[in-house]
Amino acid sequence: MKAAITAFLLAAMATGSAVGSASAATVEHKQAPGAMIASAAIVPPGSTFYYLSGATAAPINPADTDSADAYGDTEAQALSIFTKMKAQLAEMGLTMGDMVKLTVFLVGDPKNGGKMDRDGLTRAYKKFFGTADQPNLPTRSAFQISALARPQQLIEIEGIAAKAP
Repeated sequence: MKAAITAFLLAAMATGSAVGSASAATVEHKQAPGAMIASAAIVPPGSTFYYLSGATAAPINPADTDSADAYGDTEAQALSIFTKMKAQLAEMGLTMGDMVKLTVFLVGDPKNGGKMDRDGLTRAYKKFFGTADQPNLPTRSAFQISALARPQQLIEIEGIAAKAP
């Protein structure tokens, strides 16, 4: 009997099972109080990953895709992208709280002296992450790049979400 119990415990440890655990494993977002992004996301074994392709903003007016302001400033574009991401995640039974990694590509805004508008990104980001309703923060990297597919596009965001079993 003792050998059977020992074998069971060794098998459970080898597969990552938590013997006697009262709660299921969850994705853990390591974030310091007051931080804007997570310093790490710990995804337990057996979780499912969801990779969201890079997305750009929808035009403010679908009939206008060519004018200089067709997609709005960085904040407006980021709001559009995060809104699309939220809907895409919902279709898969997920929420913005399931996001573990964002990669953000910012183009220098001519109206901002050719510099990326990190503040505009941040204002939009804070409406979706770190709120009372959705306190989880993803890890995040942001880069200034030279251009995107359309000259009016100032931002593209891709993401990875994870759901524990």
